[in-house]
Amino acid sequence: MIESILVATDGSEAAGSAERFGIALARRLGARVSGITVVEDRYSRPSPDEGLGAPPPPEGLEAWRKARADAVARRFADRARADGLEGACETLQGIADDRIVERAQTADLLVLGRDGEHAPYRTGLIGSTAEGVLRKTNVSSIVVPQGAELSGPLLLAFDGSPGSRLAAKTAVEMASRLNESIVVFVDSKDKGRAVARFDEVRRLLGSLSVPVREASSTLGRPDVKSVDAAKEAGAGLIVMGAFGRNRITEFFLGSNAAAVVRSSPVAVLLAR
Repeated sequence: MIESILVATDGSEAAGSAERFGIALARRLGARVSGITVVEDRYSRPSPDEGLGAPPPPEGLEAWRKARADAVARRFADRARADGLEGACETLQGIADDRIVERAQTADLLVLGRDGEHAPYRTGLIGSTAEGVLRKTNVSSIVVPQGAELSGPLLLAFDGSPGSRLAAKTAVEMASRLNESIVVFVDSKDKGRAVARFDEVRRLLGSLSVPVREASSTLGRPDVKSVDAAKEAGAGLIVMGAFGRNRITEFFLGSNAAAVVRSSPVAVLLAR
């Protein structure tokens, strides 16, 4: 049962999408919402000089970053209040991904942006803080790309794995409380296996009061097809397991989940 939502933000434009998404989701679910922003140690504290003779950092840098984080917290609270919610945002100091993971232990759902304040300068496909959080947390998380909004049906990506069964359970709760339809997407190159997966997911979904549609594909990469199916359905959220059928090669996430998170213009809920 999702009763509390934690939104991680660094105040950037990209993180603003996560703030809006998380607050809107809390309002529609009738859940409590809170925020967290972290003053990074690596930016506010100088590295050892190591005898290099480098000048010290400018005075007041740490105080400026703390003041900026406090402004981020105020913005979050103002946005929550504008949506009719009370949503305090906590300002912490440390390594951002570690502090977010620690704080998320008290929440039912974590919402974070796919990118952060350093998005214009990075070369990876996802922000380093988001990647660190998703590798370390055991809490179901929604990853929000910039510009994503909470509107439209939910797309449930189902592959018959334990993770996708958790995702089906989460999709039932979310769709029922949001009063949104579900599109079930099954990818399998074996048509017989696809039929069996649809049979299983129908049992898992039960007798929902919202419409359920089914879509499938036998060609192409499953991550690409999942994202394409979400776009075609006008989905506001992809729901899938954080891990798929093979957990041997995990590092960031299950390989399919990682690829969907990296490429989707739609927010992705990774069920755990």
